[in-house]
Amino acid sequence: MTSAGLEQILEQGENLKVEFKTWIHAKDMRERISLAVDELVAFANAKGGTVYMGVEDNGEVTGCTGYDVQKIMESIYDRTRPALFADIEVIPYNGKDVLAITVERDGTTYATSDGRCLKRLGKNSKPYYPDEMSNKYTTIQSPDFSGQILADSTVEDINALEIYNLKEKLKIRDPKSSLPELEDMSFLRDLGLVKEDEGVDKLTIAGLLFVGKDTAINRLLPQAEVIYLHYSANNMEEYDSRLDLKQPIISVIDRLTEKIQNANKIVNIQVGLFRLEVEDFSEKVFQEALLNALSHRDYMNMGAVYVKHYPDRIVIENPGAFPEGVNEKNIITHPSTPRNKLIAETLQRLKYVQRTGQGVDIIFREMISSGKPYPQYHAYNEAVTLAIFSAIDDVNFVRFIASEQDKLQKMLPLPELMILRYLTDNKRIILSEVQELTQLPIAEARKSCNDLAKNGLIELSGKEYMLTPKVYEAIKSDVEYTQDKTIQFIKAKSRILDYLEQENSITNEKIRELCGFTKQQARAVTDKMRAENILKMEGKGKLSRYVRADD
Repeated sequence: MTSAGLEQILEQGENLKVEFKTWIHAKDMRERISLAVDELVAFANAKGGTVYMGVEDNGEVTGCTGYDVQKIMESIYDRTRPALFADIEVIPYNGKDVLAITVERDGTTYATSDGRCLKRLGKNSKPYYPDEMSNKYTTIQSPDFSGQILADSTVEDINALEIYNLKEKLKIRDPKSSLPELEDMSFLRDLGLVKEDEGVDKLTIAGLLFVGKDTAINRLLPQAEVIYLHYSANNMEEYDSRLDLKQPIISVIDRLTEKIQNANKIVNIQVGLFRLEVEDFSEKVFQEALLNALSHRDYMNMGAVYVKHYPDRIVIENPGAFPEGVNEKNIITHPSTPRNKLIAETLQRLKYVQRTGQGVDIIFREMISSGKPYPQYHAYNEAVTLAIFSAIDDVNFVRFIASEQDKLQKMLPLPELMILRYLTDNKRIILSEVQELTQLPIAEARKSCNDLAKNGLIELSGKEYMLTPKVYEAIKSDVEYTQDKTIQFIKAKSRILDYLEQENSITNEKIRELCGFTKQQARAVTDKMRAENILKMEGKGKLSRYVRADD
């Protein structure tokens, strides 16, 4: 700026974007910086502005001496939260120096390092209270954060190329949809990505996150960031590459999916005449997990979403705790409570998700049917992490599930897959354990077991469910199955003999009570004990009972 330009500023005096501050009447540099920081924070929280140091309130230029521009910039940076970048220009005026310190508005809310938040109001700076801060998002409040209108947005913040990409992808995902045929602004209004505010079209927060320019996202919602970190097998502590993305949701999904796919390795599993390809990280699982994070994250939290890519796992760290009522023990079956409803609904209408649910069941289904470890969720006070793993734990299980689903001509429901996987690893399960495992009510847990039994995949032995011989043959071995049945018989025999130490005889009904058997299972055990000359039967029909053979 020239001295003539400064002259014009001095004549106009202080206003919404101009503040004069003395230099010579401040007692030291600390006080000068403090005076400047308050005004710069207030400007940054309004429409930006300039503090002219070396000018008195009445516009008299008294000048600045003994200054270091670099140290002043660093002091401003250190005394603001988040750190504020200021531009300083030295303007010579009638033999004196005026420092013009300017800050721009970028949509971030700033405060001083000691916690004071201010905002410019006319010629003065006033305290900026929390209830006023919500107005930077909307003048029409909405209970759904992503549905709120960005009051400072304009149609100039819309990236036309992103609209085109959304329409083209929707044509592929849903050829019957009529949405792509709409004119661009009608398309955005129909999705709720643009809403009218006092007669002017404005972006909603969801709109910014789907079709906003990168610069608009950085200005209006800078915390909407995804940071990708890659770790090598040689160093799992320090990342060897990093990608910072402040881009629309679908662009982020596409970019990171490509990153994951490029690094994927494939395991070929022969299933009959067909070959099944199992990737390290399924595109379906990764996209569902990332979409979940982006639609459920807390956008009021200033943290970024982190995607940490290790050789054996991907960890997604998401700002914000679980929605109320959701935890690691009910996340599969808890009714959906999306934190950002409009984002979730837009993803559904664009056919990126099948429904406005959490999609957790899809992640579990894909991981289990691929023979991989269960996804691991961990909740913190202000964050949730999800880890998905690349290793295949059991190739035989993958082969069996693929073959069985082909034979049944249907996909096995997730609870049934979970039960089969558990029995593959643990051999037995009781109904209460089924309920805990599948996160289902007891009646639905029992139905899942009954359906598996009808298909000949599990059987009830007493109160315990176990795999049938045909499943053992496919997954384990007939030796293990025989061992399990032998152990079951030994336990039943021990209980019967212990009972006969106290009583003279035992009935089929009492055996069922002791061992948790059905009538037929109790008879099978007594028949075997009779064949081994351990028991003998007395009486017939309902009056029959068993005594020790040596009595």
